[in-house]
Amino acid sequence: MSLLSPRKSWLGLLLGSAAFFSAATVQAAEPVLQTEQSDVVTLKPYSPHTILVEDAVYTHNKDGRVDVVDADRGVLLGMVQAAYNPNMVLSPDASHFYVGETTWERGNRGARNDLLAEYDSQTLKLTADEKLPSRALVTPKRNDMAISADGARVYVYQMSPANAVQVVDTKEHKVTHTVEIPGCALAYAWGNAGFSSLCGDGTLSNVSVEADGKASVTHSAAFFAPDKDGIFEQSPSVAKDGATYFISYSGKVYPTILSANSVVQPAWSLQEGAGLKPASDATAPFEVTWRPGGWQMSALHKDTHELYVLMHRGTFWTHKDAGAEVWVYNTDTHKRIRRMPLKVASTMVGVTQDASPLMFTTDDSGDFFISDARTGKLLRTMKGLGTSLIFTVAPGEG
Repeated sequence: MSLLSPRKSWLGLLLGSAAFFSAATVQAAEPVLQTEQSDVVTLKPYSPHTILVEDAVYTHNKDGRVDVVDADRGVLLGMVQAAYNPNMVLSPDASHFYVGETTWERGNRGARNDLLAEYDSQTLKLTADEKLPSRALVTPKRNDMAISADGARVYVYQMSPANAVQVVDTKEHKVTHTVEIPGCALAYAWGNAGFSSLCGDGTLSNVSVEADGKASVTHSAAFFAPDKDGIFEQSPSVAKDGATYFISYSGKVYPTILSANSVVQPAWSLQEGAGLKPASDATAPFEVTWRPGGWQMSALHKDTHELYVLMHRGTFWTHKDAGAEVWVYNTDTHKRIRRMPLKVASTMVGVTQDASPLMFTTDDSGDFFISDARTGKLLRTMKGLGTSLIFTVAPGEG
């Protein structure tokens, strides 16, 4: 049996009390978890430096998405999910955007649904979901889908059961025409009621959608030889006036005004515009020189008549290679006016349409680079934005 002195008893009591009050204080200081509150954010109206970035995610067979990016800050503002290999167009006033996508009833099988989804650009709410007869489920290209200059029509390219373009009335949310374009592909919008397609015989197919519901088709003369010097399908085009710059694998530029009777002007050479001799075509495929290449490999700044092209050194069949530099040309003089080396090679280039334009490039890891389009100076990087990007700017076209 052990007895404590009165002094030790009081000391023990004080220590015990201190421990008790200390524990109570710690317990009282613990934060109280708050009930989660949901909210709805509305984006500001799109500025010239607001861009839509489509990630098709075709490299790892998962669903795609469309991101809304503030390029001034390099931040992601919002996102909508899209199915595997989607297509995307933005309305001319940037109030809506449209996503073409394909789903199956049981994920990878069952009834197929080809859809044209319409989203409000500021709330990102789905405002329409139109069922399409079909759409071309192919590796996404900018001109798999196009929109008229006034936003009243969306053109959707399809390949089943034959090459054709569906004309969708964006006000009525219905397909008004299915125009067959045998031997031709894609849609380059011009004006409010027409589009053109590239054809395998080197011509353009021009489709006018008449007010009486009929569609008339004309063909241009052949202007390129597909078996010797093909055309990059993602050559830049402006719906408002039909101004288009078709670029060939060897580096020929065909200035074109698309219309019911498209006019293709004489070609000029990217290499000659830079003080080099013109590059060879497929008849001399092993010549190494500077050539255009990539995926979304060119962009147009309309007001300043500047054409941005990704360039690399290689032989003729290297047209898919990433660009080590961006060469900028004046489309009136056909001369190179700037040469901007890239820190990381890119298969994509885009440019905003304002007086202080930004330039966008990407890399294989999915990083997204935002640069000054006048100097090429890298301003900011968005890490891991996506691995298969196609982008469009607002407002304007590029």
